[in-house]
This record gives sequence, C-alpha cells and structure tokens, in this order.
Amino acid sequence: MDKLMIEGGSPLEGEVQISGAKNSAVALIPAAILADSEVTIDNLPQISDVSLLAELLEEIGGKVELDEHTIRVQPEEMIAMPLPNGAVKKLRASYYLMGAMLGKFKKAVIGLPGGCNLGPRPIDQHIKGFEALGAKVTNEQGAIYLRADELVGARIYLDVVSVGATINIMLAAVRAKGRTVIENAAKEPEIIDVATLLSSMGARIKGAGTNVIRIDGVESLSGCRHSIIPDRIEAGTFMIVAAAMGRRVLIDNIIPDHVESLIAKMREMGIHIEVFDDQVVIQGAGKELTGVDVKTLVYPGFPTDLQQPFTSLLTRARGTSIVTDTIYDARFKHVDELRRMGANIKVEGRSAIINGHTQLEGARVSASDLRAGAALVVAGLMADGITEISGVEHIDRGYENLESKLLGLGANIWREKMNGEEVRQLENS
Repeated sequence: MDKLMIEGGSPLEGEVQISGAKNSAVALIPAAILADSEVTIDNLPQISDVSLLAELLEEIGGKVELDEHTIRVQPEEMIAMPLPNGAVKKLRASYYLMGAMLGKFKKAVIGLPGGCNLGPRPIDQHIKGFEALGAKVTNEQGAIYLRADELVGARIYLDVVSVGATINIMLAAVRAKGRTVIENAAKEPEIIDVATLLSSMGARIKGAGTNVIRIDGVESLSGCRHSIIPDRIEAGTFMIVAAAMGRRVLIDNIIPDHVESLIAKMREMGIHIEVFDDQVVIQGAGKELTGVDVKTLVYPGFPTDLQQPFTSLLTRARGTSIVTDTIYDARFKHVDELRRMGANIKVEGRSAIINGHTQLEGARVSASDLRAGAALVVAGLMADGITEISGVEHIDRGYENLESKLLGLGANIWREKMNGEEVRQLENS
C-alpha cells in the first residue's frame, strides 16, 4: 500500500491539463453494453474505476481494448452474466450496470455497490424507475436481481433529484417500448454527456440537462465514437489548489460554465480569476482571503464533491465560514483529519463551522474517501512541514496522475510504500 507525502509551503505556478470526467466515464462505459457493435470512448481518465469497469465488461463476454485515454468495447458477444461479487463490490458506480444490462438483456444480477464510504447512498429511486418500466426487482444475499419480460415506457417522477437514478433509468429506457418521461430529473453535465453518447448510438432522447427528459424507445442501438467532457470536479480541485498556493496557475481543458458556482464563491473570497473559453487563470498565493458560507446543492449549485477540498481552503481565510452539505450525511470525515493538522473546525449536524486564518501543520492523516483525499492534499500543500496521507487508493479512484500534475506546478509531493506496521495501524483504525 502507498502513502502520499507532501512537503507544504511551495508556491505553485504553471499549467495543468484537466482529464475527462470520472462521473461521465463510469456511466458511459456501461452504456456501451446497449450497442450491437463497437463503441469507442475517447478522453478517458486513467483512474482505477475505469480499469474495474473494463474488467467487468470482459467478465460478461465483451472484448475490451483499453489504451491510455481510449477504450474500445465490442459488445456483440456479451451475455447477461451475473456479477454478484468481485470487482463490482469495489465500485461505487457499479449500479449503472443494472440499467444497461436490464435495457439490453431484460435481466441482470449485480452486487450492491462499494466504493467510497459516504454513508447510505440509497438506490430506491433507481429501483422505482426500473419497476415503473416493468422490471421485477429483488434483493437476494446482497445482490440486486432484475428481471423483465419486456420493458415498456412509463412516466417516472423522482422523489429526490438523483444523478445516478436519472442516468440509470435513461439506460434502461432507451430500448424499451414506447415513451419514457423522467420528471424531476437531475441536470448535471454528465447526464448530457451520457445522453449525447446514447443519441450517437441511435437513441431518441430530448430534454437532457433540464428537469424533464423524454425518451422514445428504439429496437436497437449501433456503435459510435464519443469524447468525454472535461472533469469539472478535477478542474474545481485544481482551482482550489491554485487559490491556496498558486502564484499564477492556468487550468486548461475546462468548461467554465460547469464550475460557475465555485468561481462565484472564490471571487467572493477575494481570489483573482480570469475566465476564457476553455481555460481559467488563478492567482491565489499571498492574497488575503475572506471567509464565505457555502451550501452544497444539486447542479448548478455548489457541488458536494468540492465541499471537502473547499473546506481546506477556508482554513486560510479570515473570519468564520460555514459549509453546509445538503447532499450526503457522512461527508465531514475529513474534518477530524484537518483538526490533526491544526484546523479550527467543528461539525454541527450537516454543517462545518471553520474559524479561519489558521496555519496548518504537517501530520499523519488518512483519506476516508475520494474527495476527503483531495481535501487532505490541499491541506498538505498549505501546511508547514510534511504531511503523510494514507488511503491513497481512494484518491486514485478519481484523479488521474494527481501527483505528477502537482509536480508540474512545483509542488513537493511523492509516494512511498507503507511499512507493515503502518498497514496494520491503518487496518485497525
């Protein structure tokens, strides 16, 4: 097992290239199951979730070529093979295999999702959608069993706005008979990305990116080539890094509209940001920052996935800031780790209260999930001394070549192998 080592205090300067969107990739790869011929997806991030999905598609009979930033999937020989265990358990977004396999084969057996421990991430809205389309859904020994004689379009109202449920119902509905209408649908850019791929295959989808999506089912879908949008969460993380320690950092391959809520909050803090068509430039180091209040909301509100790294940045700002997460209950696990580094933060219910203008100190800390890992990287870059971050496998799930990108900006960051005693301590903690 690796640990990430960061010697803080180095000012950052230069250019960083943003990879393809992780939250698109984990839905687009399962979507390839629905086609009857080869699907090629470009601008793919090199992250562990992508490798796991490639393995799973091979497990059900697909021919998969994974080549740096491109995946080619030949789905012709895929079968409705049950996937109750193994790689599927390590993957938070394994639930997209349910919608794709149900849409293609009218049946699926998928182990309940793993991945980051963010408390219960219910899939009740996914199941409600599948059942509305005509599937029988049962939970047997920790796996979800889906069966349908045929799928028939339906009107589905989501009780809560859910990206996962919106995409999963789209995947199941594109080959169903008749029209499906998803109301109170999520509007995230990744949903538009998935709809674009499906439309290129021959699906008939209208309204992706709005709160009502209409899908007219088609009998078959053909292969296509698709390029993934840039990762707005990776872009936002590097914007936060640049605000914390950047003299002048240019962030390239970004869609500024996708991070508008973050840009607004950073400007409110006093950070200088220049916005171009597909780039932003941030000058952060040495500036006096003002505390702000943040509430996470569904898109286009402030993303829950940026709440944790943004909390680290707020430890540098003057005054008191309040961060409220309305999306997930268990998204403050990074706070105890930031406290080890000297942060003055307390959690009350769904809010973290940050008393800022604190100099963080390097410490041994552990990433409990992907974005908590990003928060600790931001904190480590700002801290005096050396920060050791364990739980690096969480970071590798969502950030491509994080340390080499930070090295390119001038950060002092490297990996080391954990010794046996450190591994035992981590396992017992």
